[in-house]
Amino acid sequence: MEQIVLGDEAVALGALHAGLSASYGYPGTPSTEIMEYLLEAYSQGGPIARWCTNEKTALEAALGVSFAGRRSLVTMKHVGLNVASDPFINGSLLGIKGGLVIAVADDPGMHSSQNEQDSRFYADFALVPCLEPRNQQEAYEMAREAFEVSERFQVPVLLRLTTRLSHARAGVSTGPARKQNPLSKVTDKTQWMLLPGFARRNYTALIEKQGPILAWSTAHPQNTLELERRDRSWGIITAGLGGNYYEENLEDLARFRGGTLPARLHIGAYPVPVSLIQRLCEEAQQVLVIEEGQPFIEAKLRGLLPSSCRISGKLDGKVPRAGELDPDQVRVSLGLLPRPSVLSGGLTIPPLPNRPPQLCRGCPHGDSYETIKHALAGLENTAVTADIGCYSLGAMPPYGVPESIVCMGASVGMAKGAADAGIRHVVGVIGDSTFLHSGITGLIDAVAAHTAMTLVILDNAIVAMTGCQETMMPSSRLRELIRGLGVEDAHLVELEAKRSLIPENAVRLREEITYPGLSVVIFKRECLEAARRRKKQG
Repeated sequence: MEQIVLGDEAVALGALHAGLSASYGYPGTPSTEIMEYLLEAYSQGGPIARWCTNEKTALEAALGVSFAGRRSLVTMKHVGLNVASDPFINGSLLGIKGGLVIAVADDPGMHSSQNEQDSRFYADFALVPCLEPRNQQEAYEMAREAFEVSERFQVPVLLRLTTRLSHARAGVSTGPARKQNPLSKVTDKTQWMLLPGFARRNYTALIEKQGPILAWSTAHPQNTLELERRDRSWGIITAGLGGNYYEENLEDLARFRGGTLPARLHIGAYPVPVSLIQRLCEEAQQVLVIEEGQPFIEAKLRGLLPSSCRISGKLDGKVPRAGELDPDQVRVSLGLLPRPSVLSGGLTIPPLPNRPPQLCRGCPHGDSYETIKHALAGLENTAVTADIGCYSLGAMPPYGVPESIVCMGASVGMAKGAADAGIRHVVGVIGDSTFLHSGITGLIDAVAAHTAMTLVILDNAIVAMTGCQETMMPSSRLRELIRGLGVEDAHLVELEAKRSLIPENAVRLREEITYPGLSVVIFKRECLEAARRRKKQG
């Protein structure tokens, strides 16, 4: 049977057909559609699928499923793996029983992210297998395979996607679905208790698995070595989407080189297959590495190959290091001339204007930022720290309010630190979902230290920027939660984010900003896009 699906959806479908029992995640582009597909299946009687407060809690729930002997999937974007890194790294020391797969979507080019980090480094650090599909069919097949590999080696397996694969559609041929594992709880509890004595033994066991795991990756069918009738003086190593972009230039490359192509190795399973690289490079005088993301493979080559072999790629500028790859960039790296285009005929096209994303017209965050601007007007020694979400766009004109945006929850901790350092009027700005994700602990620190700062929570009752997913707790309970953390009721203020109320809201907000203690102000109004969807659904 063939279905037309996104790369993300192919992963979800593969997991379902692999006998998935439960899936957990936190929304983040470009990974969100994996869980949305699974949630739709859950609504129709499929396995459990849940959004979680953050990526760490999601992975910990999946560990519980594995402990019970059943298969689980966790979904997140690359920066989400930073949040989940504690259970991820420690999870490699556990005796994984039910297959545990972590599907992570990287975002080269930072289309909707703070950085371009490459999740392959995490798999390498944790000493666990990693699979990197290059098309939707492989995404489906590798998702299924990852559960088998996890149970075979009793470790988590990382499935690495990138933006173009996650969000492109193609036909996928599917196979018969496997039944879920029976409930079969772990019997040797020492494999799941990382007390030092047990953890040392488990770490020794993980090291002993490295040989078999390397043998698995070396024999993997997606780690393909092409040597016959090839020019072995020049080796090409491709990985993930880099393999696609290389192959799009094969016809011209063969013509350019008189019909002879370079020797080539494509890598789709990790750890890096050392013996295949060494075979590729036995006679090579130069090696070009084409990989989507950071120079993960290329950096390793410099310790594997003789110094007489020239290694090229992202580290020497032969391949662009920042942003996404594409066939035209790879073409230049191969020594081919740029493809003919309308510009080749002398046509001049003016540069396209920059069109950065903006807050929706009428968005409550816009009114909240105008209120903050009015409240801070005339005050000296001020700082505004913001966070990750739609409201990050308030850093752009016409608002220009936030002065820092770092990572989920950092607005709260940075506001505390700025106040500790002596800035008198500090405002932290965070969304309701981000506050639940990782802002609560920072506020507890501020309560414990009686920090003189104001935390502004922009409560639009939805996880807006990733597609209007439900928040983990309704807005009606937010005040109760914050009071429970120890914020004084007199300085826990709720205001309606409305344009006509900006003048009086600014007066009330200024009172809290100038109060020499901790205060929390909640601006409340439903997201416009969420309201439209709610009305459309009846």
